[in-house]
Amino acid sequence: MVIYGVALLAVCSLIGLLVGEALGALIGVKANVGGVGFAMILLLVATDWLAKRGRFKPVSASGVTFWSLMYIPIVVAMAAQQNVLGAIKGGPLAFLAGTIGVALSFALVPMLARIGRPQSTAVKAKEPSR
Repeated sequence: MVIYGVALLAVCSLIGLLVGEALGALIGVKANVGGVGFAMILLLVATDWLAKRGRFKPVSASGVTFWSLMYIPIVVAMAAQQNVLGAIKGGPLAFLAGTIGVALSFALVPMLARIGRPQSTAVKAKEPSR
C-alpha cells in the first residue's frame, strides 16, 4: 500500500530531524544541522534494506516516489529557515566549512559514479604458459 511508503518517509523524517537538532545542540548552534540530509540517507538505507528482504513492494515505493518529487522544494523551504546572514557575520568559519563541503562533494562525484558500474570488458592479454 502507498501509505506504508509515506509512513516510512515520515519515520525517517522524524528521526533525521531529531538527529539534526541533536547535532545542532551538540555543536552549540540553535538550528537543525542537516536533519533533512540525515532523513534522506536513512530513507535510502531503509528502502534498500527492505527491498533486499522483499518487504518493500512497488506499491509502497510509489508513496516514497511522490514525496521524492517534492524533495527540492522541501530542502529550499528548510534552508530558508536558516539564518545565513547570522552565520556569515559570525565569522569566516561557516563560509569555509560550506566551501570545503561543496568542494569535497564535487570531488567525490566521479568516484560515486563508478560505484555499481560493471567492470571493463576489455580482454586481457594472456600470459605465456611455462
